Amino acid sequence: MKNIPLDATDIRILSALQHHGNLSKTKLAEVVNLSATPCWIRLGKLKKSGFIDSYSANISLKNFVDVTNVIVTISLSNHRKTDFDNFEKYIKDLDEITECISTGGGTDYIIKVITPDLKSFQELMNEMISNDLKIDKYMTYIVTKEIKSSHPNLSKLIPINK
Repeated sequence: MKNIPLDATDIRILSALQHHGNLSKTKLAEVVNLSATPCWIRLGKLKKSGFIDSYSANISLKNFVDVTNVIVTISLSNHRKTDFDNFEKYIKDLDEITECISTGGGTDYIIKVITPDLKSFQELMNEMISNDLKIDKYMTYIVTKEIKSSHPNLSKLIPINK
């Protein structure tokens, strides 16, 4: 964590942006209960300090297209740095892989894959295996229903300076 002190107002600004995206200056100030100019000044400092990576919209795919959502655990056959680097470099270019985390323990990676159908998913996995990424084994978990997808509660994670 950066050593830049955050107070309760900073946390409210970050939380509002996290939940609502890129709000207008007036709306952001209203949501965080601060006048517009001080709110905008604080937002500028938060941006400059690197607390905001980017702005985006959460698109509800289920409202206009059917997709297959699969969680995949992957274990590599070797645990050399070059093997991890090659795998990570390869998957960064695949649009179908929307999330990837590296884990400790028996599984090296957990990825989230979104494709139009199961056939497309299997073609993607076949392609990954044939590209010599040193995949030892993978397990697939078809997502049947998304129960919760949210952002963390910043006020519970970040110590507030008073």
